[in-house]
Amino acid sequence: MSSPVHQNWAYALPAALLLLAPFNILASLAMDIYLPVVPAMPGILATTPAVIQLTLSLYMILLGVGQIAFGPLSDRIGRRPVLLGGALLFASSSLLLAATSSAPFFLGLRVTQAIGASAMLVGLFATVRDAYADRPESVVIYGYLNAMLAFVPALGPVLGALIAEWFGWRGLFIALGAPAMIAVAWASMRWPETAPLQATKRKGVLRRIVRSGAFWAYTLAFSAAMGSFFVFFSTAPRFLIMRAGLSEFAFSLAFATAALVMIAATRFVSVAVKKWGVDGCARRGMALLLLGSALLVLGELFLSPSFWSFMPPMWIIALGIVMTASVTADGALAEFGDVAGTAVALYFCIQSLIVGLVGTAAVVLLKGDTAWPLAVYAAGMALATLAALRRR
Repeated sequence: MSSPVHQNWAYALPAALLLLAPFNILASLAMDIYLPVVPAMPGILATTPAVIQLTLSLYMILLGVGQIAFGPLSDRIGRRPVLLGGALLFASSSLLLAATSSAPFFLGLRVTQAIGASAMLVGLFATVRDAYADRPESVVIYGYLNAMLAFVPALGPVLGALIAEWFGWRGLFIALGAPAMIAVAWASMRWPETAPLQATKRKGVLRRIVRSGAFWAYTLAFSAAMGSFFVFFSTAPRFLIMRAGLSEFAFSLAFATAALVMIAATRFVSVAVKKWGVDGCARRGMALLLLGSALLVLGELFLSPSFWSFMPPMWIIALGIVMTASVTADGALAEFGDVAGTAVALYFCIQSLIVGLVGTAAVVLLKGDTAWPLAVYAAGMALATLAALRRR
């Protein structure tokens, strides 16, 4: 269902990405940039490793689940106040994290930071849905935004290690808070309201969304794509360093090749969408996940662990991730233009739960230093998605 929207989002693609990208990157970077100092934080804050683990786990949980509150709120009061309010909360809590030495305050501020990041993502992606629905630029926008989410885990820990070495652990949170403040100031002048002008009846919105076969099929597809990268991220260090014998530096280069494939593929996905459409790209994305999984299995069974047994199949999966993630938001949210905030929130919340639960189970229950977790997750989710696409 389409709704009239404010006609004041008139940015060319580069200007739009410059406005959108900081909020997308910072929400993810707050998890990854912090990883290098996690082992030292119990001593720094005079607390236990369990408390520090909570600062990671609660951030990840609230980043996804918190969107359930902000999605309906953005439908009610608008995208702009949700995004700017969330970004201001993220920025201020990040700077306060750099100033505290108290473990309870640190944990509470990480929760606040996650809530702000969650609001930022809702405002961001609901705005993209409002402004680019049924426009060819939507494929490129979604492609770049999702490629950023995959690229940050590759570079975030490296950047965090460098900042921590030069400026100490407090520098990590200044490096989050200062750019966020700049982004808030820039967006306050440039970010227009895009929520539908026409009031929408809210009763039964969630029921309407969860009864949509297309919503579930494309949300599963998004979960298959982003979860495959999550499992790759979780298993690649043990496979490539411990089994394949790569040095840490060689591993970082190998790991980055997957992200570079995704960035490069984003430039061509719009051509694929014009040729095959949203449904066709989603199905071909799942086919690429299945092909990559099959090659991983063959490498695990018949080859010695190496860069070549693991990374080329991952490049194929990376192509599938880009082709899929570039179209799933359009497919899942197409019927819900009048309540895009709620639909976006549910879309990301379900995806985060599937990735967190199913992806973690694959890593834990299967051998985490092998290709099996990635092969099983990617293939299993691809088959489930194809079945859902067929039934929708």
